[in-house]
Amino acid sequence: MINYLKNIYDIYFNKRMITMLLLGFSSGFPLPLVFGTLSFLLKDYGIAYASIGAISLVKIPYSLKWLWSPIVDNIRIPFLYKVGRRRSWALITQILLGISIFLMSTVNPQENLYLIAVFAFITSFLSATQDIILDAYRVESFNDEPEKLSSGVAIFVLGYRLGLIFSGAGAIYLASKISWSSVYIVMSFGVLIGLAAIIFSKEAVKYEYKILDWDTKNIKQFFNNSLINPFVNFIKNENWFWILAFIFTYRLSDSYFGPMSNPFYDDMGFTKEEIAFVTKIYSIVMTIIGGLLGGIIVLKLGMRKSLLLFGFTQCMTTMLFSLQAYYGHNMPLFMVIVALEYLSSGLATTAFVAYISSLCNKLYTATQYALLSSVMSLSRDLFSATSGAVYEYMENIFPSYGWVIFFIISGLMSLPSIFIVLFFIKKDK
Repeated sequence: MINYLKNIYDIYFNKRMITMLLLGFSSGFPLPLVFGTLSFLLKDYGIAYASIGAISLVKIPYSLKWLWSPIVDNIRIPFLYKVGRRRSWALITQILLGISIFLMSTVNPQENLYLIAVFAFITSFLSATQDIILDAYRVESFNDEPEKLSSGVAIFVLGYRLGLIFSGAGAIYLASKISWSSVYIVMSFGVLIGLAAIIFSKEAVKYEYKILDWDTKNIKQFFNNSLINPFVNFIKNENWFWILAFIFTYRLSDSYFGPMSNPFYDDMGFTKEEIAFVTKIYSIVMTIIGGLLGGIIVLKLGMRKSLLLFGFTQCMTTMLFSLQAYYGHNMPLFMVIVALEYLSSGLATTAFVAYISSLCNKLYTATQYALLSSVMSLSRDLFSATSGAVYEYMENIFPSYGWVIFFIISGLMSLPSIFIVLFFIKKDK
């Protein structure tokens, strides 16, 4: 037992893993500010459900980040590039991200819904750009010890989930005490975590091909190295179509009800304090358990069996919210369901991120990871934009049972990914 605990300590308690934890936080905290937390803000201001769902389209940069990932992968920032290619991009992006979140605090949605959507879109763009950089940095940090990648993913995901809690439950709790404008000002300081991690870290690797300067005339070489070759390299995998289909559908159950989660809790009669307490306390505990347990299970069961198990659990935990919709304001039930949801989400995210990371060629890390993660984001961002309208439609057809049916539909959305994993497992035999 002592040796087992020592192994865990040796794996997770070192400078590299602490850096992964902080960078994971930096990657995660902007998302709720343009997603779940923003939905709660809009509901407080009396914005219609359909509009709340539609405004989630501001997250579309997460789905399209592969378009500018070649620029991030190959262009160096003048002067600042001396601190390292990944680090220089991370520093400038995080500074701009803090500014854009602050600008969101200056707008009243009732007076100008369009302007807050614009600032939210800018925040999404900068956050997606940061993800390109940090995802590549994470993968490259374990090039020398690829067997530790899943552990690195687990700790990064833990940081990511803590970032979500900070700007999710943390922001909602603050909103019960201070104005939403003040909340977003506080949230803008979240970038300091990522800035500190980057400043005190080192560049992970040096690259084998030439980095092109801003004034380069060799356009053909740029497109070959940064755009064409990464995609050609990926589609050499004979299963590339099914891989993309799997990525597109795997987190769909969890993602679809995202914009509606906080409005749902509010409709059930839970106060901001209750929502923050349950999602904060239980999410922290279950995120830690789910993330670390996920890394261990992947090592024991293997990638595909773990993906199958976690895919099934996330479908089931999503549908459990239909029980909450049926029973209404029931705090013990709320605690159990939220705890199970965060546990399954932590498990699934760890395996999913490790799987995507394992698919990347180290020559094209940023572009390929951006492409693959964008496929998942595309399903989340496009489909979730309809969530508010679907709920309203179901509520009109089945009065008082709209939320029940909505969560059953959401839970079933990840089933195609389970069938694809079964196909891969059968094919391996």
